[in-house]
Amino acid sequence: MTTSRLFQHPPSRPSGLGITIGRPRFYDLTAALLFAGTRRRSYWKLIEAAGIWSGDRVLDVGCGPGYLTRVLGEAVGPTGSVVGVDAAPEMIEYATRKARRFSNCRFESGTAESLSFPDASFDVVVSSLMMHHLPEEIRLQAVGEMTRVLRPAGTLLVADFTVPQRGAWRVVAHLTAHARNSEMVRRVGGRPDATSAPSP
Repeated sequence: MTTSRLFQHPPSRPSGLGITIGRPRFYDLTAALLFAGTRRRSYWKLIEAAGIWSGDRVLDVGCGPGYLTRVLGEAVGPTGSVVGVDAAPEMIEYATRKARRFSNCRFESGTAESLSFPDASFDVVVSSLMMHHLPEEIRLQAVGEMTRVLRPAGTLLVADFTVPQRGAWRVVAHLTAHARNSEMVRRVGGRPDATSAPSP
């Protein structure tokens, strides 16, 4: 497991093979700034793209501090459920605290390439801004796992961004260790591209 140089881990040891982030509060504040007030609106667009309905069972892979997971909890309502998975224990602890008022959301430690759920457990699987954290050689394995836990005719939505080749954002990518895993997954099992968010 590689840790981000900017968001380094406390003593706990994250699982998995990709880049993990160990400072959830700092990450949450940074994400809010980078989205420049559009974070919630952007995530609702992902929810609309995934066709999520009230009552759906949803998995959020690479949930981080749980912001998207909580918005998903609003979307599926009290008859639905959302599980957030992240390889960093600090993220899971933080996300669990932040989601106390959401009885339909829960969080657990885990990795995208080895999900702990039975086959066909979810109606929808989403992954936002996580794939670039994984080494290229395990990305398709992770997508295979996400597909495995989907029910037949379920929906998989992967959203990510590409790292700029120059400028200030390229510097940020190097500081956070994103540059080394910068290529976005462009195909999901031979299907058309998943929805992707533009670079900030």
